[in-house]
Amino acid sequence: MSERTLRARVAQEVAEVIATRRVGAYQHLTLVAPGVAELARPGQFVALAVGGETSGTLLRRSFSIHKVSPSGTYGGTVEIVVSAVGVGTRWIAERAPHDTIDVVGPLGKAFPLPTSPVACVLVGGGYGSAPLFWLASELRERGCHVEMVLGAASEDRLFGVVEARRSCDGVTVTTDDGSAGQRGWVSDPLPEIIDRTGAGVVYGCGPMGMLESITRVAQAHGAVAQVAVEESMACGVGVCMTCVMPVVGSDGRTRMVRSCVEGPVFRGDAVRWDAFDGGHARVPDDAVGAPKVGGH
Repeated sequence: MSERTLRARVAQEVAEVIATRRVGAYQHLTLVAPGVAELARPGQFVALAVGGETSGTLLRRSFSIHKVSPSGTYGGTVEIVVSAVGVGTRWIAERAPHDTIDVVGPLGKAFPLPTSPVACVLVGGGYGSAPLFWLASELRERGCHVEMVLGAASEDRLFGVVEARRSCDGVTVTTDDGSAGQRGWVSDPLPEIIDRTGAGVVYGCGPMGMLESITRVAQAHGAVAQVAVEESMACGVGVCMTCVMPVVGSDGRTRMVRSCVEGPVFRGDAVRWDAFDGGHARVPDDAVGAPKVGGH
């Protein structure tokens, strides 16, 4: 993609916060960003500057787009869900109505949508479920049967259960500690749901271990997995190379690709899950350009 084409598909805006509310363990923000809202598709993300013009925090923070509204009272809006775990995300979560945040987006590849109606299962872990609700709406508009599986460590870490029950044909909830829904992981009820619905596609967003498990279940039950990965993205635009991960190409060869540009959505069966350890990816020995014993 040329630099000119990339610029035409990405906007940078100083967005006003028009709403913010606590949802369980997370903060839900609505930003006025009409340029981003007009261009965005489900599965893409935005990168937010941290700390204002005089901040020493150089790196942006990336968030999946929860929803957009291309038009409205305030103009086009973008909604994000923030888990405040560090200095940068806490600053963003603390923004009040009428505060402004510099936003770049939409970034990355969107979820591919089926060309004809097919049953789909959407699986989200924690606030990783945020982009799945917009996706569910798009799938329902295409005549797809949509079921959702929402999981988290505990009830307060779930996101969107009530909304899912309003917008999907079926909802299953799991928690590691059994505080809500079924005790266990999101992969536990997945085989039954795929078989019962005849699902052809499983969409997922959440921790890498979760995405690996739902990919393996989908493969075993004849469905294709499309997963939005949660790699650390320091720049979000493909420059810094901190989010590279091993993916198998159409030629069968493994390459280290940037999840912020070539992803964040990948076919699950193309990701080299064997190269991940503790959530971090190593360079497989057979990857293109991998170091060889004794040097190049």
